[in-house]
Amino acid sequence: MITFVRILGPNLWAVIADKSGKTLRVMQAGCVITLLSYLLLFEVQGFWGISLAFGLVMMFWTAIAPQMETITLNSVDGDAKTYSNIRLWGSVGFIVASIVAGILVDARGSESILLLNTIILSGLLLMSLLLKDASKSQATAQQQKSIWQVATHPAFVLFMLASVLLQLSFAPYYGFFALYMRDIGYDAQEIGWLVSLGVAAEVIIFLLAGKMINRMGVKYTLILCLVLTALRWAALAEFAHQPLILLLSQCIHAFSFGLAHAAAMQFIHFHFGDNQKSRGQAIYVSVSFGLGGSLGSYLSGHLWQQGEGAQLTFLIAAGASLTGALMMALVKSADMRKAV
Repeated sequence: MITFVRILGPNLWAVIADKSGKTLRVMQAGCVITLLSYLLLFEVQGFWGISLAFGLVMMFWTAIAPQMETITLNSVDGDAKTYSNIRLWGSVGFIVASIVAGILVDARGSESILLLNTIILSGLLLMSLLLKDASKSQATAQQQKSIWQVATHPAFVLFMLASVLLQLSFAPYYGFFALYMRDIGYDAQEIGWLVSLGVAAEVIIFLLAGKMINRMGVKYTLILCLVLTALRWAALAEFAHQPLILLLSQCIHAFSFGLAHAAAMQFIHFHFGDNQKSRGQAIYVSVSFGLGGSLGSYLSGHLWQQGEGAQLTFLIAAGASLTGALMMALVKSADMRKAV
Protein backbone atom coordinates (compact mmCIF):
# COMPACT_ATOMS: atom_id res chain seq x y z
CA MET A 1 0.00 0.00 0.00
CA ILE A 2 2.72 2.47 1.01
CA THR A 3 4.71 1.73 -2.16
CA PHE A 4 1.63 2.41 -4.29
CA VAL A 5 0.97 5.66 -2.44
CA ARG A 6 4.61 6.79 -2.82
CA ILE A 7 4.28 6.45 -6.58
CA LEU A 8 0.74 7.80 -7.08
CA GLY A 9 0.47 10.41 -4.33
CA PRO A 10 3.14 12.95 -5.37
CA ASN A 11 1.77 13.15 -8.91
CA LEU A 12 -1.83 13.62 -7.77
CA TRP A 13 -1.02 16.55 -5.50
CA ALA A 14 1.43 18.08 -7.97
CA VAL A 15 -1.25 18.20 -10.68
CA ILE A 16 -3.53 20.06 -8.27
CA ALA A 17 -0.73 22.46 -7.30
CA ASP A 18 0.32 23.26 -10.86
CA LYS A 19 -3.17 23.51 -12.33
CA SER A 20 -4.49 25.68 -9.51
CA GLY A 21 -1.33 27.72 -9.03
CA LYS A 22 -1.81 27.24 -5.27
CA THR A 23 1.40 25.41 -4.44
CA LEU A 24 1.58 26.75 -0.90
CA ARG A 25 -2.07 25.96 -0.19
CA VAL A 26 -1.60 22.36 -1.34
CA MET A 27 1.41 22.04 0.95
CA GLN A 28 -0.49 23.52 3.90
CA ALA A 29 -3.43 21.19 3.29
CA GLY A 30 -0.99 18.29 3.21
CA CYS A 31 0.43 19.38 6.57
CA VAL A 32 -3.03 19.57 8.15
CA ILE A 33 -4.32 16.23 6.89
CA THR A 34 -1.01 14.44 7.52
CA LEU A 35 -1.16 15.53 11.15
CA LEU A 36 -4.80 14.45 11.50
CA SER A 37 -4.04 11.10 9.85
CA TYR A 38 -1.09 10.54 12.15
CA LEU A 39 -3.29 11.08 15.20
CA LEU A 40 -5.20 7.94 14.17
CA LEU A 41 -2.15 5.91 15.23
CA PHE A 42 -2.96 6.71 18.86
CA GLU A 43 -6.29 4.88 18.48
CA VAL A 44 -6.05 2.15 15.84
CA GLN A 45 -4.97 -1.41 16.59
CA GLY A 46 -4.16 -4.47 14.53
CA PHE A 47 -2.29 -4.88 11.28
CA TRP A 48 -4.95 -3.49 8.94
CA GLY A 49 -5.81 -0.53 11.13
CA ILE A 50 -2.18 0.52 11.47
CA SER A 51 -1.52 -0.11 7.77
CA LEU A 52 -4.48 2.06 6.78
CA ALA A 53 -3.37 4.85 9.10
CA PHE A 54 0.18 4.79 7.74
CA GLY A 55 -1.20 4.68 4.20
CA LEU A 56 -3.19 7.85 4.87
CA VAL A 57 -0.18 9.53 6.46
CA MET A 58 1.99 8.69 3.46
CA MET A 59 -0.69 9.73 0.97
CA PHE A 60 -0.97 13.22 2.40
CA TRP A 61 2.74 13.47 3.25
CA THR A 62 3.41 13.25 -0.48
CA ALA A 63 1.56 16.56 -0.84
CA ILE A 64 4.26 18.27 1.21
CA ALA A 65 7.79 17.48 -0.01
CA PRO A 66 7.50 18.26 -3.76
CA GLN A 67 5.68 21.51 -3.03
CA MET A 68 8.23 22.45 -0.37
CA GLU A 69 11.07 21.95 -2.85
CA THR A 70 9.23 23.99 -5.50
CA ILE A 71 8.52 26.86 -3.10
CA THR A 72 12.12 26.89 -1.86
CA LEU A 73 13.64 26.90 -5.34
CA ASN A 74 11.22 29.60 -6.53
CA SER A 75 12.07 31.71 -3.48
CA VAL A 76 15.79 31.65 -4.29
CA ASP A 77 15.33 31.84 -8.08
CA GLY A 78 16.96 28.45 -8.45
CA ASP A 79 20.28 29.62 -6.98
CA ALA A 80 22.18 26.43 -6.12
CA LYS A 81 24.23 27.96 -3.29
CA THR A 82 21.28 29.52 -1.47
CA TYR A 83 19.14 26.41 -1.92
CA SER A 84 21.88 24.18 -0.49
CA ASN A 85 22.35 26.48 2.50
CA ILE A 86 18.63 26.13 3.24
CA ARG A 87 18.45 22.39 2.56
CA LEU A 88 21.25 21.55 4.99
CA TRP A 89 18.90 22.41 7.87
CA GLY A 90 16.77 19.43 6.91
CA SER A 91 19.78 17.22 7.59
CA VAL A 92 20.47 19.05 10.85
CA GLY A 93 16.84 18.47 11.83
CA PHE A 94 17.23 14.76 11.10
CA ILE A 95 20.25 14.57 13.40
CA VAL A 96 18.47 16.42 16.21
CA ALA A 97 15.31 14.32 15.84
CA SER A 98 17.35 11.10 15.92
CA ILE A 99 19.13 12.16 19.11
CA VAL A 100 15.90 13.22 20.81
CA ALA A 101 14.17 10.01 19.70
CA GLY A 102 16.96 7.91 21.20
CA ILE A 103 16.72 9.74 24.51
CA LEU A 104 12.93 9.42 24.62
CA VAL A 105 12.94 5.71 23.79
CA ASP A 106 15.47 5.03 26.55
CA ALA A 107 13.50 7.10 29.06
CA ARG A 108 9.87 6.37 28.16
CA GLY A 109 9.79 3.50 25.70
CA SER A 110 9.07 3.24 21.99
CA GLU A 111 5.53 4.65 22.27
CA SER A 112 7.05 8.08 22.95
CA ILE A 113 7.96 8.25 19.24
CA LEU A 114 4.27 8.83 18.47
CA LEU A 115 4.26 11.93 20.65
CA LEU A 116 7.56 13.18 19.21
CA ASN A 117 6.33 12.85 15.63
CA THR A 118 3.07 14.58 16.52
CA ILE A 119 5.05 17.53 17.88
CA ILE A 120 7.22 17.62 14.75
CA LEU A 121 4.21 17.50 12.41
CA SER A 122 2.50 20.23 14.44
CA GLY A 123 5.62 22.37 14.13
CA LEU A 124 5.72 21.72 10.39
CA LEU A 125 2.11 22.86 10.06
CA LEU A 126 2.80 26.02 12.06
CA MET A 127 5.84 26.89 9.96
CA SER A 128 3.92 26.29 6.72
CA LEU A 129 1.29 28.81 7.81
CA LEU A 130 4.01 31.45 8.17
CA LEU A 131 5.29 31.00 4.61
CA LYS A 132 4.53 33.28 1.68
CA ASP A 133 3.67 31.94 -1.75
CA ALA A 134 6.68 32.16 -4.07
CA SER A 135 4.96 30.90 -7.21
CA LYS A 136 5.68 32.69 -10.48
CA SER A 137 3.31 33.69 -13.24
CA GLN A 138 5.55 34.85 -16.07
CA ALA A 139 5.50 32.75 -19.24
CA THR A 140 8.53 30.67 -20.17
CA ALA A 141 9.48 28.70 -23.26
CA GLN A 142 8.99 25.47 -21.33
CA GLN A 143 5.53 26.63 -20.32
CA GLN A 144 4.44 26.47 -23.94
CA LYS A 145 5.19 22.74 -24.04
CA SER A 146 3.01 20.03 -22.52
CA ILE A 147 4.25 18.24 -19.42
CA TRP A 148 4.54 15.12 -21.57
CA GLN A 149 6.92 16.84 -23.99
CA VAL A 150 9.10 18.13 -21.18
CA ALA A 151 9.09 14.85 -19.23
CA THR A 152 9.99 12.78 -22.30
CA HIS A 153 12.87 15.02 -23.37
CA PRO A 154 15.94 12.76 -23.82
CA ALA A 155 17.93 14.66 -21.20
CA PHE A 156 15.22 14.21 -18.58
CA VAL A 157 14.65 10.54 -19.46
CA LEU A 158 18.36 9.78 -19.05
CA PHE A 159 18.43 11.80 -15.84
CA MET A 160 15.49 9.80 -14.48
CA LEU A 161 17.10 6.48 -15.44
CA ALA A 162 20.23 7.55 -13.57
CA SER A 163 18.12 8.63 -10.57
CA VAL A 164 16.24 5.31 -10.49
CA LEU A 165 19.52 3.39 -10.59
CA LEU A 166 20.95 5.54 -7.81
CA GLN A 167 17.97 4.93 -5.52
CA LEU A 168 17.92 1.25 -6.45
CA SER A 169 21.55 1.04 -5.38
CA PHE A 170 20.71 2.57 -2.00
CA ALA A 171 18.25 -0.21 -1.10
CA PRO A 172 20.73 -2.68 0.47
CA TYR A 173 22.25 0.16 2.49
CA TYR A 174 18.90 1.36 3.82
CA GLY A 175 17.63 -2.16 4.44
CA PHE A 176 20.64 -4.11 5.64
CA PHE A 177 23.57 -1.85 6.57
CA ALA A 178 23.06 -2.19 10.33
CA LEU A 179 22.66 -5.98 10.08
CA TYR A 180 25.71 -6.19 7.81
CA MET A 181 27.85 -4.24 10.26
CA ARG A 182 26.64 -6.37 13.16
CA ASP A 183 27.50 -9.57 11.30
CA ILE A 184 31.01 -8.26 10.62
CA GLY A 185 31.50 -7.52 14.31
CA TYR A 186 30.65 -3.87 14.95
CA ASP A 187 28.52 -3.13 18.01
CA ALA A 188 25.35 -1.05 18.12
CA GLN A 189 27.09 2.13 19.26
CA GLU A 190 29.69 1.91 16.51
CA ILE A 191 26.97 1.36 13.92
CA GLY A 192 25.13 4.42 15.22
CA TRP A 193 28.25 6.55 14.87
CA LEU A 194 28.81 5.28 11.33
CA VAL A 195 25.31 6.31 10.30
CA SER A 196 25.73 9.68 12.02
CA LEU A 197 29.01 10.24 10.16
CA GLY A 198 27.19 9.90 6.86
CA VAL A 199 24.57 12.48 7.82
CA ALA A 200 27.24 14.86 9.18
CA ALA A 201 29.11 14.62 5.87
CA GLU A 202 25.81 15.40 4.14
CA VAL A 203 25.48 18.64 6.13
CA ILE A 204 29.02 19.72 5.21
CA ILE A 205 28.56 19.07 1.50
CA PHE A 206 25.43 21.23 1.42
CA LEU A 207 27.65 24.15 2.46
CA LEU A 208 29.82 23.53 -0.60
CA ALA A 209 27.24 22.21 -3.06
CA GLY A 210 26.33 25.52 -4.66
CA LYS A 211 29.91 26.36 -5.63
CA MET A 212 30.55 22.83 -6.87
CA ILE A 213 27.43 22.74 -9.05
CA ASN A 214 28.09 26.20 -10.46
CA ARG A 215 31.66 25.23 -11.30
CA MET A 216 31.11 21.69 -12.63
CA GLY A 217 27.57 21.91 -13.95
CA VAL A 218 24.73 19.54 -13.11
CA LYS A 219 25.76 16.83 -15.58
CA TYR A 220 29.29 16.35 -14.34
CA THR A 221 28.28 16.82 -10.71
CA LEU A 222 25.85 13.92 -11.02
CA ILE A 223 28.40 11.77 -12.85
CA LEU A 224 30.87 12.39 -10.01
CA CYS A 225 28.25 11.49 -7.39
CA LEU A 226 27.24 8.28 -9.17
CA VAL A 227 30.83 7.12 -9.68
CA LEU A 228 31.73 7.81 -6.04
CA THR A 229 28.57 6.01 -4.93
CA ALA A 230 29.62 2.97 -6.98
CA LEU A 231 33.01 3.05 -5.22
CA ARG A 232 31.20 3.33 -1.88
CA TRP A 233 29.13 0.20 -2.42
CA ALA A 234 32.14 -1.70 -3.79
CA ALA A 235 34.12 -0.73 -0.69
CA LEU A 236 31.30 -2.00 1.54
CA ALA A 237 31.29 -5.27 -0.38
CA GLU A 238 35.04 -5.89 -0.22
CA PHE A 239 36.55 -3.88 2.65
CA ALA A 240 33.83 -3.30 5.27
CA HIS A 241 35.97 -5.10 7.87
CA GLN A 242 38.66 -2.39 7.54
CA PRO A 243 37.61 0.56 9.77
CA LEU A 244 39.45 3.30 7.85
CA ILE A 245 37.97 2.34 4.48
CA LEU A 246 34.56 1.96 6.11
CA LEU A 247 34.79 5.48 7.55
CA LEU A 248 35.79 6.90 4.18
CA SER A 249 32.93 5.08 2.47
CA GLN A 250 30.47 6.63 4.91
CA CYS A 251 31.84 10.08 4.13
CA ILE A 252 30.90 9.49 0.49
CA HIS A 253 27.28 9.81 1.65
CA ALA A 254 27.93 13.52 1.20
CA PHE A 255 28.03 12.89 -2.54
CA SER A 256 25.65 9.91 -2.77
CA PHE A 257 22.79 11.86 -1.24
CA GLY A 258 23.67 15.48 -0.44
CA LEU A 259 25.38 16.73 -3.59
CA ALA A 260 23.33 14.45 -5.86
CA HIS A 261 20.09 15.80 -4.38
CA ALA A 262 21.16 19.43 -4.73
CA ALA A 263 22.17 18.86 -8.37
CA ALA A 264 18.92 17.04 -9.14
CA MET A 265 16.86 19.90 -7.68
CA GLN A 266 18.81 22.37 -9.80
CA PHE A 267 18.11 20.44 -13.00
CA ILE A 268 14.41 19.94 -12.31
CA HIS A 269 13.90 23.60 -11.43
CA PHE A 270 15.27 24.83 -14.76
CA HIS A 271 14.01 21.98 -16.93
CA PHE A 272 10.31 22.48 -16.14
CA GLY A 273 8.21 25.57 -16.78
CA ASP A 274 6.77 27.62 -13.93
CA ASN A 275 3.39 25.88 -14.17
CA GLN A 276 5.05 22.44 -14.25
CA LYS A 277 7.59 22.54 -11.43
CA SER A 278 5.51 20.67 -8.83
CA ARG A 279 4.81 17.93 -11.36
CA GLY A 280 8.50 17.80 -12.21
CA GLN A 281 9.32 17.32 -8.54
CA ALA A 282 6.58 14.71 -8.23
CA ILE A 283 7.83 12.70 -11.20
CA TYR A 284 11.33 12.73 -9.73
CA VAL A 285 10.20 11.67 -6.25
CA SER A 286 7.67 9.04 -7.32
CA VAL A 287 9.79 7.39 -10.00
CA SER A 288 13.25 7.54 -8.44
CA PHE A 289 12.43 7.06 -4.76
CA GLY A 290 9.09 5.28 -5.18
CA LEU A 291 9.73 2.95 -8.10
CA GLY A 292 13.53 2.80 -7.88
CA GLY A 293 13.56 2.38 -4.11
CA SER A 294 10.84 -0.28 -4.16
CA LEU A 295 12.51 -2.25 -6.94
CA GLY A 296 15.82 -2.04 -5.12
CA SER A 297 14.26 -3.28 -1.88
CA TYR A 298 12.67 -6.21 -3.68
CA LEU A 299 15.89 -7.23 -5.41
CA SER A 300 18.16 -6.78 -2.40
CA GLY A 301 15.73 -8.72 -0.22
CA HIS A 302 16.03 -11.70 -2.55
CA LEU A 303 19.79 -11.40 -2.94
CA TRP A 304 20.69 -10.87 0.71
CA GLN A 305 20.05 -14.47 1.83
CA GLN A 306 20.42 -13.83 5.57
CA GLY A 307 23.73 -12.06 4.96
CA GLU A 308 25.29 -14.75 2.79
CA GLY A 309 24.63 -12.65 -0.30
CA ALA A 310 25.79 -9.36 1.22
CA GLN A 311 28.91 -9.02 -0.90
CA LEU A 312 27.07 -9.81 -4.13
CA THR A 313 24.23 -7.44 -3.24
CA PHE A 314 26.52 -4.47 -2.70
CA LEU A 315 28.52 -5.27 -5.83
CA ILE A 316 25.30 -5.26 -7.86
CA ALA A 317 24.41 -1.94 -6.20
CA ALA A 318 27.79 -0.59 -7.29
CA GLY A 319 27.08 -1.75 -10.82
CA ALA A 320 23.69 -0.03 -10.78
CA SER A 321 25.21 3.26 -9.69
CA LEU A 322 27.98 3.03 -12.28
CA THR A 323 25.37 2.36 -14.96
CA GLY A 324 23.59 5.49 -13.78
CA ALA A 325 26.81 7.45 -14.36
CA LEU A 326 26.91 6.10 -17.92
CA MET A 327 23.31 7.27 -18.42
CA MET A 328 24.29 10.79 -17.38
CA ALA A 329 27.34 10.70 -19.64
CA LEU A 330 24.97 10.24 -22.59
CA VAL A 331 23.18 13.51 -21.83
CA LYS A 332 24.16 16.41 -24.07
CA SER A 333 25.41 19.25 -21.92
CA ALA A 334 23.42 21.75 -23.98
CA ASP A 335 20.22 19.89 -23.02
CA MET A 336 20.83 20.52 -19.33
CA ARG A 337 19.94 24.17 -20.03
CA LYS A 338 20.74 26.82 -17.42
CA ALA A 339 21.29 24.10 -14.84
CA VAL A 340 24.65 23.27 -16.45
